[in-house]
Amino acid sequence: MRMNPAGQTDTGTAGVIARPPLLFLAAFLIGFVLDSLLRFPIPRNDLVTWIIGGSLMLIGFALFAAGIRNFSRAVTPVPTNEPTRVLVTTGIHGWTRNPIYLGMFLIYGGIGVAAQNAWILVLTLPLAILIRYGVVAREEAYLERRFGDTYRDYKQSVRRWL
Repeated sequence: MRMNPAGQTDTGTAGVIARPPLLFLAAFLIGFVLDSLLRFPIPRNDLVTWIIGGSLMLIGFALFAAGIRNFSRAVTPVPTNEPTRVLVTTGIHGWTRNPIYLGMFLIYGGIGVAAQNAWILVLTLPLAILIRYGVVAREEAYLERRFGDTYRDYKQSVRRWL
């Protein structure tokens, strides 16, 4: 973990379009509404879908929890509407720059598979585009302003997703 460079005065926030959990929740709600209005006929195999969906959710929760734990240990806020105090680069953040979002996507997809809701899965692409450009791109620009070369070096050595 690296501290904000001395003399840095930027204490703003990333200015994301919306809190990411709200974006995921909105996609869920839209998916469930669309599924009730226009259900895709998909082959049903409850055991297989629960195993696959449950596995995705478990992996997602593990990534999500590891990311939250790293932020908590660094005493930097998780919510995007608060200023970042420390650039977290160790633990799970040494493997992926966005473990919390990656975990949220796996949980989202796992619920879609387990619920056998094709609309949730269809909405994954627009949600991914929204998160990528409306959240992650803004966070990256903010972190680059806030931490400068330290963040640029981190960005070069650790992938955004996998």
